[in-house]
Amino acid sequence: MVESPETLASTIESLKSLGLTKYEALVYIALLQAEGASASEIHEISTVPRASVYPVLDRLVQKNLVSVSHSTPRRYNAAPPGEGIDRMLRYIEADAQRAREALTEIYRNRTHPEHGRQELIWTINGEETIRSRLVEITAGTEHSLDIVSSYAFLGHTLPALLPKIRENVTLRIITDHWEGKLPEGAELYLLPPLDHIHSVHRKLEETAGVFIIDQTSALVLMGGEFISPTALYSESQGFVNFFIRYWDFIEKISKKSQ
Repeated sequence: MVESPETLASTIESLKSLGLTKYEALVYIALLQAEGASASEIHEISTVPRASVYPVLDRLVQKNLVSVSHSTPRRYNAAPPGEGIDRMLRYIEADAQRAREALTEIYRNRTHPEHGRQELIWTINGEETIRSRLVEITAGTEHSLDIVSSYAFLGHTLPALLPKIRENVTLRIITDHWEGKLPEGAELYLLPPLDHIHSVHRKLEETAGVFIIDQTSALVLMGGEFISPTALYSESQGFVNFFIRYWDFIEKISKKSQ
């Protein structure tokens, strides 16, 4: 049983965060305390108003948190806590997925101010924030994803990107070296050795990268030994074309070294 008003209040708030109303939480808790309780007994234990008990029980039955007998009077049992919490979490996950799909569709079809999004350049700070943004834009890639990046950054970033890349998307990667299995269908080009570059420049290289999405948008990453990584993201045609030419230039160098 709940030991104190403070514990009861805390438990109710936790259940509300899982999608129950206050009355639903009180009735569910009451049924965990009294097996096979009638509506009148639930009213007495839970303190939920008598007129509200039946509607609340009906909702809990619909949520598969309560089962009901066919006897007279009807008696009710609560799903065990483990099963009940798991069911509520599944409902939340299903709702979150539906919301994600709906919001993604809204985002893809968004309208833009008259000045046009194509002229905007966005700044993104911090490696984790940059990685999250990369995962987001990769999920929307339809045709091609071209990457120039050090393996130091790409090695622990690509595993998060790959599940988001659609099967028909062309993936081309230019990097300093590669470890392990190459993603299926990907084109890989290795840069020539950079031993002649100063060690500080090599450190900068470890946190640099260019990601070109569908030839229409680009994310450019740069950081350093004592500098938190910063990225620029834009759909400006001039910005994107500059880095497309950069990618083509680096591709030629890497092909010559093969």
